[in-house]
Amino acid sequence: MIPVSVVIVTKNEEKNIREALESIKKASEIVIVDSFSTDRTLEICREYTDRIYQSQWLGYARQKQKAVELAKGPWVYILDSDERFTESLWNEIEQALKNSGGCSGYYVPRKNYFLGKWMRHGGWWPDYTLRFFLKDRAQVEDRKVHEKVVVNGKAGYLKNPLEHYTYRTLSDYIKKMDIYSTLSAEELIEQGADPGKITLIANPLFTFLKMFFLRAGFMDGIHGLILATLYSHYTFLKYSKVWEKKEKG
Repeated sequence: MIPVSVVIVTKNEEKNIREALESIKKASEIVIVDSFSTDRTLEICREYTDRIYQSQWLGYARQKQKAVELAKGPWVYILDSDERFTESLWNEIEQALKNSGGCSGYYVPRKNYFLGKWMRHGGWWPDYTLRFFLKDRAQVEDRKVHEKVVVNGKAGYLKNPLEHYTYRTLSDYIKKMDIYSTLSAEELIEQGADPGKITLIANPLFTFLKMFFLRAGFMDGIHGLILATLYSHYTFLKYSKVWEKKEKG
């Protein structure tokens, strides 16, 4: 077993969770914090670990921080249900554990699978995310959405990727876009944002231009076009929701 505590938060993830758990069987500990799933998620999780807890949903950041605090090992990895470890990533993590070089955490590159294609451009590769860290040297930043881990100390970079089987259908993206845009709008309101017409036009346009042209999303073909368009729409939605809230008082 590799001395890493892998933590996962779940809610009705029976379609994803088995493959995620299969990919982390080498971990010395697997911790699940479930938000009262009503499908077979818990049944499947019990095949892999007895470290299963249930908690009302606290928000993305707080729920993940709760899972981190339940981990017993010094090194923790936060995994989402739609992500998979690869053998090469495990090998690199083993080497990092033997010689951390003074690092308190590591950024890991993610390969993102979108509508049947591995995305290579548009800002979706290498898509570094800090997920692997020393428990007593890191904290999940308390944000409503797009939470991230902040480490106290040096952060290194791994080379071998985590596989992320993100939105498999456009309907998946659209459903999550509504949730995420609402949470992002709430954050913007708390920060005092007050978007006008220029923001509603310029920000979505800039998002599209940045992803499709500046980050070469066009090289992913129709997939890159769809992704840049969807992100542009997401940007428009979140600022429109801020405007709507301001208008209602």
